[in-house]
Amino acid sequence: MKLYQIIQALEQLAPPALQESYDNSGLLVGNNKMEISGALICLDSIEEIIDEAIRKKCNLVIAHHPIVFKGLKSITGKNYIERTLLKAIKNDIAIYAIHTNLDNVQQGVNAKIGALLGIQHPEILQPKQQILEKLVTFCPVDQLETVRNGLFSAGAGTIGNYSECSFNAIGTGTFTPNENATPFVGVQNERHHEKEHKIEVIYENYRRSEVLAKLKECHPYESIAYDLFSVLNAHPNIGSGMFGELEQEQDLNAFFDLIKKQFHLNVIRHTSAVKSTVKKIAWCGGAGSFLLGSAKAVKADLFITGDFKYHEFFDHENSLVIADIGHYESEQFTIDLLGDFLKEKFPKFAVHLTEISTNPVNYY
Repeated sequence: MKLYQIIQALEQLAPPALQESYDNSGLLVGNNKMEISGALICLDSIEEIIDEAIRKKCNLVIAHHPIVFKGLKSITGKNYIERTLLKAIKNDIAIYAIHTNLDNVQQGVNAKIGALLGIQHPEILQPKQQILEKLVTFCPVDQLETVRNGLFSAGAGTIGNYSECSFNAIGTGTFTPNENATPFVGVQNERHHEKEHKIEVIYENYRRSEVLAKLKECHPYESIAYDLFSVLNAHPNIGSGMFGELEQEQDLNAFFDLIKKQFHLNVIRHTSAVKSTVKKIAWCGGAGSFLLGSAKAVKADLFITGDFKYHEFFDHENSLVIADIGHYESEQFTIDLLGDFLKEKFPKFAVHLTEISTNPVNYY
């Protein structure tokens, strides 16, 4: 198995273009053409994880959190980041991180949390904007299916739970081929009128090059007329956090017990129980305090996340209950998510889940 094959699969699950601007997901150490004997999946690719990879004969570590966030001016082993990198390079171990791009997709980190809590019909809590684009093009009537199917195959035309979405209208196009043209229809130096279909499709803007390449491949014209537009609509399937409802309203303390059981917790930091029962739940794996306003906006009864600061707890304003279950604790099952995904994609490939807790926070 070549590394680039594994990366291609991971990036279909969570495209790198969806990571946040501050993030550093992707291949951090290694050559994407190297042969991979096995992969070790973890949350944090620290030194102990590299040692575990060596023991298990894995030359790829797939981590949720990037070990490198900021630029390095030297790698001398003066801190845990540099020591980890040196050990990985010395032992020819690749490190790949799949972080906020996995947080931002519908079947990512937050979907796993929702499934563990039995939440119905989860939706993105804060959908991303400025990620959608529209293509408008024109083609002869007889080539409509070829062009449209080509665009669909490149990922265009998906809206929410619906695929192969397009708008089509019939009109007349005019053009005059000059003496250097080789027209599909019409003749040189004569104006031609052609019955054409107008096709409109939307897609994520990171797919633009693939969509345009497919348009040029499938379209019969020598010079293709098309327009690109930015779409201001938020993307319903991409963004931060999630919210949904429990099948039945539950007692708050009973639901806390369920959270503790599912996430192996001894304690939950939470605000006062302004609601004794809960039904609508909002959540975000990792550090999600920035989504408190969005949780209020959807009228959630409970907001579950990690890394809330002391003063941020006051911001609940008695409108919901904040439950801080810890950063590591909320994301721990990302390891299982990635493991299951790779085992399904590559049944004969050696995928190992780390046996080491990399949680730097301890409770006494």
